[in-house]
Amino acid sequence: MKQPLSRIDSAELNLNDKLINVNRVAKVMKGGKRLRFSALVVTGDGEGHVGLGIGKANEVPAAISKGGAQARKNLIKVPLAGSTIPHEITTRFGAATVVLRPAVQGTGVIAGGSVRAVLEACGVKDILAKSLGNSNHINVARATMLALTQLRNPKEELARRRAPDAPKEAAANE
Repeated sequence: MKQPLSRIDSAELNLNDKLINVNRVAKVMKGGKRLRFSALVVTGDGEGHVGLGIGKANEVPAAISKGGAQARKNLIKVPLAGSTIPHEITTRFGAATVVLRPAVQGTGVIAGGSVRAVLEACGVKDILAKSLGNSNHINVARATMLALTQLRNPKEELARRRAPDAPKEAAANE
């Protein structure tokens, strides 16, 4: 059973925003086209905290600031193993698939586009990543965030798996 995610206070962290993509959206009205903008923003402290947000407004700066505020609300904590991730993971969001593989120290961030921006904001320094399927910036970034939320620390996972077995073994020995 999944535990509810605890809120991370963004005021305590030194967060840096990074703009991934700005999209111009036109709505056709009676008097002509009405232009608006949507901005995809990632924020992170480089030490395992990362968030993703989408802001929409009539001007680009307002859309970017709204996206940054949304990203600070959606912060997650990522378990890191040194400068990489603890294990390989593959996730899908929509038609976008993202594969993340841990890499040895000194490899660097081998990723492109939205995946690179999210991983660098998170603080991952060595990783091999591949984006498959649809290349939509939003779906690729969300698939990367989904992969990072599903990462588990191997030691904690091992302890969690062993915990229910302890009473059964004690009862068997009596």
